[in-house]
Amino acid sequence: MKLHRLLKAAKISAVLAATLSQAAPATAQTYDPKYPVCLQVFQSFKDYYFDCTYTSMPQCRASASGRSASCMVNPYYAGPKATRSKKRSTTY
Repeated sequence: MKLHRLLKAAKISAVLAATLSQAAPATAQTYDPKYPVCLQVFQSFKDYYFDCTYTSMPQCRASASGRSASCMVNPYYAGPKATRSKKRSTTY
């Protein structure tokens, strides 16, 4: 009976190890919502990263020039922060 439990535990451990080794690592958000333009830099066919620190397309294109990169509009751009009106509201 004890041998049966040990074999069952070994099988469960093997299945758990195989499952965990197949899990992909979590990726962080690649787009910075503070900037409207992102530069996508290609390092290889499948390996690339985003650099979302550009305020305009011409600025991004200048950085992409001569590199394996392209500029794109940031889909998560939050836009400029709204400013509050300094006008005081009158209450009646």
